[in-house]
Amino acid sequence: MKKVAVIMGSASDLGVVRKAVETLDAFGVPCEVHVYSAHRTPGEARSFAANARQNGFGVIIAAAGMAAHLAGAMAAGTTLPVIGIPIKSNTLDGVDALLSTVQMPSGIPVAAVAVDGAVNAALLSIQILAVEDGALAEKLEEKRRRDGEKVLAADREIAAQLGGAYGTISKI
Repeated sequence: MKKVAVIMGSASDLGVVRKAVETLDAFGVPCEVHVYSAHRTPGEARSFAANARQNGFGVIIAAAGMAAHLAGAMAAGTTLPVIGIPIKSNTLDGVDALLSTVQMPSGIPVAAVAVDGAVNAALLSIQILAVEDGALAEKLEEKRRRDGEKVLAADREIAAQLGGAYGTISKI
């Protein structure tokens, strides 16, 4: 199975990135986590991206805040799929990072998830790997089935609280 690289621009991003690592782990997808900065360690970031495919990676997740050039820098150095996680900052609540992540020039695509959307970044990575891995695809289908069951259980609970009257708002 291919690995997923989880690269963060700063060690302070670990609180968000940890959710991606935990999600990958829950699916049995191997990953490596590194701190590389598009601005402070551009050579290391470029080298990692350039060698990622031959080092067994299938997807790169790049998490960064503020200017958030990391995902773009990684994408410029590889043809592997790159998923950007914009990290929320105190200044602009992550909107700056979101725009920096999604505004890539034609020819260097970066997929992007929501601000601090590490779980979805991991799930998208798993979906990409599942294109060639049937067992992984089955795990994703099972997760979606369980998630759906939780929603339907909540629906039944709400209906019971309202006396079985679907759509009756007056009892809320």
